[in-house]
Amino acid sequence: MSNRHVLAGRLGAHTSWANTDDRSARTAPARAAFLDRFEREVDPDGQLDPRERGIRAEHARKAYFTRLSLRSAKARARRKNPQQ
Repeated sequence: MSNRHVLAGRLGAHTSWANTDDRSARTAPARAAFLDRFEREVDPDGQLDPRERGIRAEHARKAYFTRLSLRSAKARARRKNPQQ
């Protein structure tokens, strides 16, 4: 992708967000889909009690972000000391 395309995309994104009155409402569908992913992960057949599914989904979400954090820490360590 050329630098011109990157700049045009960035301009469009900034313009769009500048004209968005309710940023939270605009991103709500994406947040809901992201969280639904964890409910489907822990209960793919939809057999669990909704409360239990929610508890498990929350743990799955926390595990996801902890995994990302661990990967980030490992990458930072590799950059700090590339010989290891």
